[in-house]
Amino acid sequence: MLHEDYFDKLDDKGRKLLNSIQAHTERMDRLVLALLDLSKVGRQEMKIDEIDMEKEAGLIVADLKAVAPERNIEVTIEHLPPAHGDIILIRQVLTNLLSNAVKFTGARDLALIIVGGRSKDNENVYYVKDNGTGFDMAHADKLFGVFQRMHSEKEYEGLGVGLSIVERIVRRHGGRVWAEGMPYEGATFYFSLPRKVS
Repeated sequence: MLHEDYFDKLDDKGRKLLNSIQAHTERMDRLVLALLDLSKVGRQEMKIDEIDMEKEAGLIVADLKAVAPERNIEVTIEHLPPAHGDIILIRQVLTNLLSNAVKFTGARDLALIIVGGRSKDNENVYYVKDNGTGFDMAHADKLFGVFQRMHSEKEYEGLGVGLSIVERIVRRHGGRVWAEGMPYEGATFYFSLPRKVS
């Protein structure tokens, strides 16, 4: 109401302050919604099924490319063993990891992303690798914490909740998450899932 009814009555400083208040309020709204999403992950009932990971990755990649048609994004989906898990939650894991790969390769003329996986012992390991901004391994322990960011919001949009959601979902399935990276040389995010979840 203040913006609609009084914006033209404010001087430049007043308009700037009002725009700042509005931007901060919108960010707070997004933060609250992200925290609600994070809290739902722990309470949502899981329905375990076999998941065609290659198909799911392909669908997500197609959606992400459609949202950024101006970008030159090359995605290779290698063999992915089928997973056993809640398809809605595992889809969220793949979406968050692939969205991050697309986001953090934004400065590259050609974004190279590889999605792969392998079966090892009693688990399947999946990964998303990119040639983007990367990160310093000295800070790797902070990656999956809530509101932990390796880059400023001016550099890359985001709330610092996406990887926390990934970690929480994977942990609920009895798996684990980790990452490797080097500054300006890209990053690889891994997650494992038991071959069968009881």
